[in-house]
Amino acid sequence: MKPTFVLVGRPNVGKSTLFNRLTKTRDALVADLPGLTRDRRYGLGRAVEREFLVVDTAGFDPVAKEGIVHEMAKQAEQAIAEADALLFMVDARAGLTPHDEQIASRIRRTGRKTFLVVNKAEGMNRAMISAEFHALGLGEPLCISSAHGDNVHTLMELILEEFPQDPEDDASETRGPRVAIVGRPNVGKSTLVNTLIGEERVIAFDMPGTTRDAIEVPFERNGQHYTLIDTAGLRKRGKVFETVEKFSVIKTLQAVEQANVVVLVLDASQEISDQDAHIGGFVVEAGRALVVVVNKWDAVDDYRRQRIKEDLDRKLPFLGFARFIFVSALKGQGIVPMLKAVDGAYQAAMTKLATPKLTRVLLDAVIRQQPPRHGGFRPKMRYAHQGGMNPPVIVIHGSALDHVPASYVRYLERIFQEVFKLEGTPLRIHFKSSRNPFADKD
Repeated sequence: MKPTFVLVGRPNVGKSTLFNRLTKTRDALVADLPGLTRDRRYGLGRAVEREFLVVDTAGFDPVAKEGIVHEMAKQAEQAIAEADALLFMVDARAGLTPHDEQIASRIRRTGRKTFLVVNKAEGMNRAMISAEFHALGLGEPLCISSAHGDNVHTLMELILEEFPQDPEDDASETRGPRVAIVGRPNVGKSTLVNTLIGEERVIAFDMPGTTRDAIEVPFERNGQHYTLIDTAGLRKRGKVFETVEKFSVIKTLQAVEQANVVVLVLDASQEISDQDAHIGGFVVEAGRALVVVVNKWDAVDDYRRQRIKEDLDRKLPFLGFARFIFVSALKGQGIVPMLKAVDGAYQAAMTKLATPKLTRVLLDAVIRQQPPRHGGFRPKMRYAHQGGMNPPVIVIHGSALDHVPASYVRYLERIFQEVFKLEGTPLRIHFKSSRNPFADKD
């Protein structure tokens, strides 16, 4: 399981800036204005060739008793309780404040592994500015600049050393795929699990948010073993108020990370929402095989069915690699096609691709449509081989490959998907350019 790191601190110390740098996104709003972040934001961080979940929290005031500040503090408290490690951020230019001392006192009582991060330290004497923060009693202060990236790599090296990477678990081949059931609240996820296993193993109730944690349910069907992971529904961030639901979001994201195949459940009686697209986007980013299940198909008329199919194409075009299955979890309709789609997606994600055939497909694709020139040079692609599974990774070797446009990458992905019948799994393409032996010569 990927470790979860939570950024905590008072307002305007640079938590969101560090979040954006670690996730290599601009998802968190950043401005020189205290309290800009009010909700928790979570993302997939990457550093030192490792991945982890990172959570950005609102400015933390542990003594707040009421109002929005109290609600923000409750969210931060819940994040702290569920974190593998805390990154407690302070401001080098403002120095040690009573607010920092209050937060440090609260953190010490939790017993959580904590790294004290002194931000905005660019251009300053690190020994001098870190000295006063020793008084917080949270270990050696680590000076960085999240805005400029100074010392951030070293910081993550130190943190990740405390969390050794688990070796890949090859036992998943023998016990079958791990299947995470995800989606918005009240779309029928728990009902689907109960229908699959034929008993009331998880609570199914007509009220959004019944499931609070990820529940693993092993079962066997027609000789095939599965482990189903029923997860809490993911609401829009603006509609998640209860701290227990905040905890559920992290658990859901972790369930996606641990799964081989994700089943995204949609409700045929509701519109396809931005949140459905966000969940699908996270599944694609995590590289997991995917089956999209449209539930409650029996409850809508023909006009509504046609509207749903049009909306799927229009609002979720980036999920075109996945199978779309229309079911009624309550009545057990469409379950067999869904399981066949899960099996197919799992096999596609774990498939082995022969280097000679990969190279032939690549060269045929290049003959059909060459990559565009960049400057005076056209990228040359010589051969390809498989670099990994779950999802399949194809490594392409050649020269001048640093500037292959995203549109051409999508073209190659489509070709490989079609030729190797990789339905149900995303595909990763990595480029490796050979070094020019004359580059350093005059």
